[in-house]
Amino acid sequence: MLIELKNVTYTYSPGTAYEIHALKNINLSIPDGQFIGIIGHTGSGKSTLIQHFNALIRPTSGAVLYNGEDVWEENYNRKNLRSQVGLVFQYPEHQLFESDVLSDVCFGPMNQGLNREQAEEEAKKALLQVGFKEKNFRKSPFELSGGQKKRVAIAGVLAMNPKILILDEPTAGLDPKGRDEILDQIAELHSVRGITILLVSHSMEDVAKYVERLIVVNKGEIAFDNTPKEVFSHYKELETMGLAAPQITYIMHALRDRGLKVDPNATTISEAKEDILRALRESGSPLLKGGQAE
Repeated sequence: MLIELKNVTYTYSPGTAYEIHALKNINLSIPDGQFIGIIGHTGSGKSTLIQHFNALIRPTSGAVLYNGEDVWEENYNRKNLRSQVGLVFQYPEHQLFESDVLSDVCFGPMNQGLNREQAEEEAKKALLQVGFKEKNFRKSPFELSGGQKKRVAIAGVLAMNPKILILDEPTAGLDPKGRDEILDQIAELHSVRGITILLVSHSMEDVAKYVERLIVVNKGEIAFDNTPKEVFSHYKELETMGLAAPQITYIMHALRDRGLKVDPNATTISEAKEDILRALRESGSPLLKGGQAE
């Protein structure tokens, strides 16, 4: 088990008129190798939560453990923790500052003690892994498109070879094609490198498609923590939190209400397609001929 939060509470402006309990008695375990989604309405506490994972925020009470060690012990090496638990912020401009892309991505590895040649090797490998073209390595990061900046920001963290990668809304502001490309590459990184990935997203379709575990944060507490299919089966409760299920789930419920015996808890298009075809075959629907859609 890599990260564990024990009874973590975080309060902004404690003891003042502006006191806000952003997190309330959170208990959470993040084991090796999972692809985890984190969702929650704006102000739910999810951004505060992920900043506890690499000690950017100190809990008001409770403990954050990494490999069994309290990260807020007096002599704990939090610099090393942040190279092991990499956080990519929603706005890539917050992480880009060098004169060219390659130098920017080299910064983390060099800060870990690698020389320039070694750092460039790690940086190039990370940039190619996120689909960034080599011809753009010497461009200024501030000349890039939004999607390219996000790739560079992700590469800057990957170049340090973290054990855990946390992505805060990595597809915000991208068009559908750019969003799919980024998420496909993140999924491939999870598959190839085997690292733990935590994906914070407002897109129910994205988390349904990619993650294996879904954590729902509401009013500073963990409302649900289960598989996407199980979490989205509570779509009525999610709606009270300002969230929803993927659109395909609502379509499947509508089909069920109209008499087609489909699984109303399907969460992805491919899953829904197979189930609709099965239901049509079983019903002897004239929409099918020889077991295939006409």
